[in-house]
Amino acid sequence: MATLFTPLKLRGTEFKNRIFVSPMCQYSSRDGLPTEWHLVHLGSRAVGGAALVMAEATAVSPEGRISPRDSGLWSDAHAEAFAPITRFVKEQGSIPGIQLAHAGRKASTPPPWEKASGRFVRPEDGGWTPLAPSSIPFDAGYPDPREMTSRDIRLVAQQFSEAAARALNAGFEVIELHFAHGYLVHEFLSPLSNRREDAYGGSFENRARLSIEIVRAVRKTWPERLPLFVRLSATDWVGGGWDLDESVVLALSLKTLGADLIDCSSGALVPHAKIPAGPGYQVPFAEAIRERAGIPTAAVGFITDPVQAETILATGQADAVFLAREMLRNPYWPLEAAKTLGVDVPWPRQYERAKL
Repeated sequence: MATLFTPLKLRGTEFKNRIFVSPMCQYSSRDGLPTEWHLVHLGSRAVGGAALVMAEATAVSPEGRISPRDSGLWSDAHAEAFAPITRFVKEQGSIPGIQLAHAGRKASTPPPWEKASGRFVRPEDGGWTPLAPSSIPFDAGYPDPREMTSRDIRLVAQQFSEAAARALNAGFEVIELHFAHGYLVHEFLSPLSNRREDAYGGSFENRARLSIEIVRAVRKTWPERLPLFVRLSATDWVGGGWDLDESVVLALSLKTLGADLIDCSSGALVPHAKIPAGPGYQVPFAEAIRERAGIPTAAVGFITDPVQAETILATGQADAVFLAREMLRNPYWPLEAAKTLGVDVPWPRQYERAKL
């Protein structure tokens, strides 16, 4: 049996294979509410055979959205809107997951197909002033974010915890906390974006404090039987920024607090970083954190080929793979990967006439 199609058990949840759908923003929500698009988008990947189908970066507060069209989970109405989606995903034999996030200084931006209109949605056009650890804009053309007060910071940890409770009510069985890609928690972690001089800035312990507080708060809400993932940018790809060694130390701490898997990505904190992007370029981060922190990891980034994915897992570089753009191109990638690797997996009975 190919390792890619062996089950993976984390806490009380068993994933039928090691193929996970990465959270991908669809910019198609209304007032943070998922729409029919999300049902079809996520449901198709469950029909396609992925073990875990992760909903997009979902904001824990209105100002935590990346764009005004992003999904949210700051009210019970949002949980109710997600419930039909999680129900359908489960009916296909997949596990529904959701990534909880706060965009920080990269908030209030337009959907990518509207970038020509500017990099920031102004308050008069339905946007808002972003929050950040320090008043440092992401790039030229972005606004100066408002530096968060200690009260703001405490509130964010509470918002993550409350969103986790709503995720449970919505039927999700995995939560991933988004501490990567230059969004709020990553902004606190990196000295490039965090110039604070209080208990949340300066030393590694201070810069990591918010991430620790969020995991602790969410674990009090999220049931012991269900897994908790954390996505990290393992490096900023810039000298003097967040790096792999710090990611390992943080992963060790998160493990003791109840995190079950580290989703290993990188970059996106600052523009113009030189990133050697290519097939498997982030896999070494997953391997290093898995080995040095003793916690399961997932690899992500330019994973497109079944043999490539199998090699990552069979050689012990990661415990699972997250696929993103390849899943957009082909929602049925898991079924085709099984055929390529000589594994017989069940198909939806509605599609069995096409199974060769």
